[in-house]
Amino acid sequence: MRFDLSDLRLFAHIADTGSITKGADRAHIALASASARVCGMEEVLGTALLVRRRRGIELTAAGRTLQHHARMVLQQVARMHDELGAYAHGVKGHIRLLCNTAAMSEFLPEALSAFMAAHPNIDIDLEERLSDDIVQAIANGAADVGIVADAVDTAGLEVFPFRSDRLVLVTARDHPLPALEPGARSVAFAQTLDQQFVGLAGDSALQRYLSEHAVRAGKPFHYRVRLRSFEAVCRMVETGVGVAIVPETAARRCQRSMRIRRVRLSDAWATRALIVCVRRLDELPSYARQLIGELSGDIRLRQDTALNTVVSTSNR
Repeated sequence: MRFDLSDLRLFAHIADTGSITKGADRAHIALASASARVCGMEEVLGTALLVRRRRGIELTAAGRTLQHHARMVLQQVARMHDELGAYAHGVKGHIRLLCNTAAMSEFLPEALSAFMAAHPNIDIDLEERLSDDIVQAIANGAADVGIVADAVDTAGLEVFPFRSDRLVLVTARDHPLPALEPGARSVAFAQTLDQQFVGLAGDSALQRYLSEHAVRAGKPFHYRVRLRSFEAVCRMVETGVGVAIVPETAARRCQRSMRIRRVRLSDAWATRALIVCVRRLDELPSYARQLIGELSGDIRLRQDTALNTVVSTSNR
């Protein structure tokens, strides 16, 4: 059985994107060549790696196993390049980062922009997912770094602090909310479920998280309209169309220019600590370790000198 690095890199791209076409594009090879390579791997193994569907591909059990080992091999190769950076030129790093909705919209833009501006030779593939899905992907080696809520089980992973995140209810300033008693500063999530909601468009991790808690509360959760950003959600709330649940940081920011009020949710799950998780820190190349240091504020990781070697040699 012989797979070269190009085969493994192509398969990892196909698995990550869920598409042979997109995987081939990312690997910079023709679609026909990519299909032939996958068929060749399946022929050598004597089993199917992918199930071809109209809207993409699905990994078989063998495919998931190959994805796991391909990620491990490619990470080791990246680390080898990293540690030999003093002797190489043009080394380029790539990090696959998964995060939940709050991290994606409220905290990561500023943190990542500073890191990427300082290190233009590092690319980051960023994707939003539910915290449970992220933990699974990190454990399986399908991603390098994850940012999740601390409510999920991260046993077996290494974790680092990131940010605090509190979910709050936002309403129009004059919106009548029967469940909110005069002078009350908080309300239970279940008491808000009789309202019409404004939410995020698409398959938002936050919306799925809230829907799960609505199911547990035994009440329906109805969205009257969905929009693409927390700012747009709060603007619609301001008009009285409905209420919304958003991170407190977003609510505070929008309150500066909108006639909305925020009410804390009394549910314990509404106050979350966001954490950075990795499978094993010492398996990652130094540029990924330094990103974790940037996100977590760990000075020791931020000062990882191996990355500085890679950056200096690649910019000669």
